[in-house]
Amino acid sequence: MLEYTKTVLQKVSFDTKLFCKELKKAVSRLLPNEIEELKSWLEQFITDKPELQESLLYLKS
Repeated sequence: MLEYTKTVLQKVSFDTKLFCKELKKAVSRLLPNEIEELKSWLEQFITDKPELQESLLYLKS
């Protein structure tokens, strides 16, 4: 499920609202350890996409 989530997020990264919506769905479906992996991946993925920085708020616990 984690790999699927990464694929979806990459495909919707052009739209900030859609990206955040998909990220919220992912957080509700993934296991806690998968969420930690997703957080690490996301931090790397958005380094060159400042418009997606706000999405990190959805991963704060």
